[in-house]
Amino acid sequence: MDDEIEKCIISRLRTAGCVFAEDETRLLISEARTPDSLAVMVDRREAGFPLEHIIGWADFCGIRIAVEPGVFVPRRRTEFLVHQAAALAMPGAIVVDLCCGTGAVGTALTAGLGWIELYAIDIDQASVQCARRNVTSVGGNVYEGDLYQPLPTKLRGRIDILVANAPYVPTEAIKLLPQEARKHEARVALDGGPDGLDVQRRVASEAPLWLAPGGHLLVETSQQQTKQTVEIFARNGLTPQVANCDELDATVVIGTRPAL
Repeated sequence: MDDEIEKCIISRLRTAGCVFAEDETRLLISEARTPDSLAVMVDRREAGFPLEHIIGWADFCGIRIAVEPGVFVPRRRTEFLVHQAAALAMPGAIVVDLCCGTGAVGTALTAGLGWIELYAIDIDQASVQCARRNVTSVGGNVYEGDLYQPLPTKLRGRIDILVANAPYVPTEAIKLLPQEARKHEARVALDGGPDGLDVQRRVASEAPLWLAPGGHLLVETSQQQTKQTVEIFARNGLTPQVANCDELDATVVIGTRPAL
């Protein structure tokens, strides 16, 4: 690739507001099959399409996760959710990834733990199709439906790890999100209701019915919402604890169903 072309792309992406213009340029060049396809990819990135939607994948926990247009792009901060869940799980555990999006969390957990019995669920059809590419490749199962509704009833009271990167952006704050999220990701993956916690409440209310004694529910939340999330867990009979990662600006609340 001509150095002048590379410099031109970097300049265009910088002007468009891409903070990591050099890295993105290298990725676009490496993924483009022809000069014409590179031109189209650069045009789309300049227009505000998420890089991951353009190249078709995201690097998450060191593995390549397929990402399709319109689907929520896994964030680096969510790697902290994976690390917290992995620390509590054992190989062979029954794991459910609610609001799974691409299925990145469950897929990464499988990669880290070896074999687990994995079930992933999302209400968004495009996300389910994308998750099937990732989750089935590691032997997991994917369902379309509203939270626990499509899960096999045989799992009631048997789940070791419930992970839920549920939407937690307050409805009124969505307009403040970057254009990439507002325009190109499913609203159902972002909108958590008036205070951002509507889906978390629903997840926590049914969790004790599905968790095994001593099982854990883990959700990603914001620092500002942590106290409320802790209260939601406690009201539903889960013993809460909070984990933070300053480097990733990540907060995870863990709720444990008391052992019998």
